[in-house]
Amino acid sequence: MRHSYKMRGTCATEVSFDLDGHTVSDIRFTRGCDGNLQAVAVLAEGLSAERIEALLGGIDCGGRGTSCPDQLARAVRAALEE
Repeated sequence: MRHSYKMRGTCATEVSFDLDGHTVSDIRFTRGCDGNLQAVAVLAEGLSAERIEALLGGIDCGGRGTSCPDQLARAVRAALEE
């Protein structure tokens, strides 16, 4: 199932992804640092939502208290709770 999440406190404005059970795929960010976000999407492809949370949750960008990877971790958690 496709999920979208409005990101907060980051340059990227939204992340969308497919969630099949707990497996995340086809991650796409809107706006933000294109090269870095392509890398995050490729590296997180096929991981479980729990693994993404463990790896990416809590990463801070420039003292903002969050980052695009952290927002992805929050997004997959929110999708699991729907």
